[in-house]
Amino acid sequence: MKKKILTAIVAAENGDIFDLEGYAAVGMAGHTLSVLQKDESIPMPYGSELMLLPQRRPLVFNLSTNSFEILEQNPYASQEKIFPVSVFNSPGHVNRYCAAYNDEGLNTPLPLFSYGAVGFAKEGFYSSAILVDSEPRQDLRLMPHKKILKGVEHMQKKYPDNRLIRHLETCALQYGCPAGKNFFLQRYEAPLPTSITCNANCLGCISLQKDKVLSACQERIKFIPSPEEIAELSLEHINKVENAVMSFGQGCEGEPLMSFKSIEPAIKLIRQKTDKGTINLNTNASLPQRVEALCLAGLDSMRVSMNSVRENCYKAYFRPVNYEFSDVLESIRLAKKHGKFVCVNYLNCPGFTDSEKESRALFEFIKKFDIDMIQWRNLNFDPQNYFRIMNAVENPGTALGMGNLIKQLSQHFPKLRHGYFNPPVTH
Repeated sequence: MKKKILTAIVAAENGDIFDLEGYAAVGMAGHTLSVLQKDESIPMPYGSELMLLPQRRPLVFNLSTNSFEILEQNPYASQEKIFPVSVFNSPGHVNRYCAAYNDEGLNTPLPLFSYGAVGFAKEGFYSSAILVDSEPRQDLRLMPHKKILKGVEHMQKKYPDNRLIRHLETCALQYGCPAGKNFFLQRYEAPLPTSITCNANCLGCISLQKDKVLSACQERIKFIPSPEEIAELSLEHINKVENAVMSFGQGCEGEPLMSFKSIEPAIKLIRQKTDKGTINLNTNASLPQRVEALCLAGLDSMRVSMNSVRENCYKAYFRPVNYEFSDVLESIRLAKKHGKFVCVNYLNCPGFTDSEKESRALFEFIKKFDIDMIQWRNLNFDPQNYFRIMNAVENPGTALGMGNLIKQLSQHFPKLRHGYFNPPVTH
């Protein structure tokens, strides 16, 4: 039995990561703790990163006493302080469990990353995760820096006055954005950031944090591109890439529907030139009339970001400024009415997403709106803090397990797609 259990890993104050013999790795789903099993884990995916959780205490399973324990010092070197370790999994992988840690007495949340559970076996590090999308769209091994620089130089010469392309240069070269890199490599999906403002105040916004407790991961775009700039970039991508996807709504902007006056004419300009390529909108779907107008202009697909399909839990995270949950549902209804491909960008966190109440609501939601796809995205937020916030809104009930949830969805909705990336849509 012990051969199937993953060994706990921790970090020293200097950042060195090591395994603790005699202690099993533990995963957390809300209040539920589970010993990590090798057969429910996968070798840590390429591109994933191990992270030390500052100030927190590791929560492990003592194999000799057969009990969970909170550690502050290394049991084999009592003067050495130790910290929990988590994994930030590469794209396409869903966390089964969050890293287990104790944060009692702390009021400073963890930075805006996802914190997957991780353990060690003789073959190496293992991640408690599920592969939902194997497409190598953001595989860093396929993004050679020299080719990106060559693509940047080419675009500078060809489009010297396009501000949106200049913005993507910063995304690709300064922030290492895979979407920005893909544009200059002329592959897969091109990002189309457009919005300087947002009509939500999401807890985990990665482009703007007002309260200074958390730091945004990147700067938000500072201008609204013209329709011509958007169309120019999009047509360049469509003409060079088979099954090209162009997506409004990126991590370096607010809500794209707020830039409707640029996006709608841009889509029309693109569609006047070609019917090729997939024009996609990543959005909070807050403005139904604008969504319908974009559908009529030539939008092909819409991905709606949601942490929950229940109104009270949705509002607790997104904190809408001037729209209602009913607006989101109406936008989905209208997009489906016009025959568009609709995805849910499901911001998942084990213990909440796979809870009894959320799971039941999700099944009803998918059936009612005939959702085409779920894009499983690990929520970039302190998991314990998130669970406390959601639990204050409504007790979620027992966790069913992320693997069980995905399996049950596949059985009940055989046409429902599961993945991570925006797919090309057949016209």
